[in-house]
Amino acid sequence: MPNPTSQDVHVNSILTNMSVAYMQESFAFVASKAFPTISVNKQSDKYFTYSQADFFRDQVQPRADGTQSAGTGYSLSTETYSCTNYALHKDIGHLTMANSDSPLDPLGDATRFLSQQMLIKQERDWATNCFATSVWGTDNTPSTLWSAASSTPIANVETAKNTVLSNTGYLPNTMIMSYKVFSALVDNDDITDRIKYTSSDSVTADLLAKLFGLDRILVMSGTYNSAAEGATASYAQIGDRDALVCYVAPTAGLMTPSAGYSMVWSGVGGGLGTNTAISQFEMPERRATRVEIESAWDFKVVSSALGYFFSNPVAA
Repeated sequence: MPNPTSQDVHVNSILTNMSVAYMQESFAFVASKAFPTISVNKQSDKYFTYSQADFFRDQVQPRADGTQSAGTGYSLSTETYSCTNYALHKDIGHLTMANSDSPLDPLGDATRFLSQQMLIKQERDWATNCFATSVWGTDNTPSTLWSAASSTPIANVETAKNTVLSNTGYLPNTMIMSYKVFSALVDNDDITDRIKYTSSDSVTADLLAKLFGLDRILVMSGTYNSAAEGATASYAQIGDRDALVCYVAPTAGLMTPSAGYSMVWSGVGGGLGTNTAISQFEMPERRATRVEIESAWDFKVVSSALGYFFSNPVAA
């Protein structure tokens, strides 16, 4: 064998132009997009609510000449919000930073890692509080699941829209669904039969929104691992197999109803969507640099009547 060999003339080292990390894209998460965001100055407070029953009652009366008009009024009440403060940190030892090979960037990697953790926490919290049964005005599971050939999701969504409209006077403009629901709908005959003669494009969220007569559809495609650190990973989609049809105000405002609002506490710090603050500071007693992420929010359902929830409309 001729010497030196190919193994003798090369020492394995780390590639500097690629690495592998499972970073989910921000578009996979809907928590910061589902409801209008309200930046609040205090961690908890109250807001006014007007009586829907009083505003919708027909009380105008005929008026005879020279007599007083009929009188009426409306009631006011208050509701509360309370932003929970969430935080997580990662410490990087000074020796670790000094000894890191390219392309590792311990501080930058920690920031991206913590940002992913916060997105997952926000999404799971939104799903727990706003994407579940016993939250909205109506819970329903279609008699024929949307994963079945004979199902009628378009008619089912119309029923949901009519229910919300009848109960509130507002026509739903938003649908939020898990990816499992979306993947069943794109192959559903009720959907594909509507477009087979007019479009050769694949079924997208925008196309579904047009078919359902909605302004937008948000698809939850975030995934999380429920196992503890060091244990065998257990992955699941955050959105499970559910869908929500609701009316969401385009922007927050006075006397403006909405299925929900995202209250975010500005006292935590500035950031994207949910006022997330990322800090970096020295920990001299540990000879380390700490990267910390913090955010405070309350995903608040403010009108349950403005939502219609489909629980498990597709098969597992």
